[in-house]
Amino acid sequence: MVGDLPRRLVAEAIGTMLLVIFGAGSVVAALLMGDGELTYAGLGFISLSFAVVVAIVIYAFGTTSGAHINPAVTIALAAGRRFPWSEVLPYIVAQLVGAFAGGLLIVGGFGRRAADLGTGLTALGEGVSYGQGILLEVMGTFLLMLTIMAMAVDRRAPTGWAGWMIGIAVAGEIFVIGPMTGGAVNPARTFGPYLTTSVFGGDTPWAQFGVYIIGPVVGAVLAVLVYDLVARPAREVPEEAEQGTAGEIAGARESRGETAEEAAAGEVPAARRPHHDELRERLGHGVRRWRPGHGR
Repeated sequence: MVGDLPRRLVAEAIGTMLLVIFGAGSVVAALLMGDGELTYAGLGFISLSFAVVVAIVIYAFGTTSGAHINPAVTIALAAGRRFPWSEVLPYIVAQLVGAFAGGLLIVGGFGRRAADLGTGLTALGEGVSYGQGILLEVMGTFLLMLTIMAMAVDRRAPTGWAGWMIGIAVAGEIFVIGPMTGGAVNPARTFGPYLTTSVFGGDTPWAQFGVYIIGPVVGAVLAVLVYDLVARPAREVPEEAEQGTAGEIAGARESRGETAEEAAAGEVPAARRPHHDELRERLGHGVRRWRPGHGR
């Protein structure tokens, strides 16, 4: 990540706002087109909208703030020692503010009828208990966080695919648990529409909000623990390296046995010159790979 904390918080707020506008907003659009009814085909288009906006936000703000746009992701990365606990609360506040702003903009665009339709809020389906809702949200968030670990956090991941694969993971979990819980897997995604609907006098199931806090946080933390134990990723960035993209470059140099001083002075031993030339070629093409968190 790059930039000071205020700039990163702005990026998180904007990213979460976009997630709500084009994610939860697609629920409002589907309900309007379906005369208040939501079919499974409509859920498919909602899933696609979430996938697209998640991917775009990651590619736009991933190198700035990590593009967590999800309190559960922020907490899980901190639990996995990849993000400082001191910044967890500011990140979550920024995400919640952005989510509420997104909800307000949905009402601004669609009118008061958006609030009457719930502003795209998530709620337990008919016959789904509180415990089942938590379990389903755990499973959905586990899939999301596992994808983040594999495609964005692990240095072994292929370059450039993180955004789309994480977006597809969001779509996949909505396909399965969407009819049961709405497939939030994100406390901020639920909070924004809930608060907006309440402000405009709509019916908001605040009693269910715990499902969308407990489930995502437990699922995300569990995914980090499982990935670390089973996949055993290499340390993302050496402790002495810089954070963000600069840290990745330094980490690549050290993994090849090349120091920053050697690269800067051009004093690379002959045995290591092929690796040095490869690194220079990569840097010349501006290859960068996003990673959420500080990559510790």
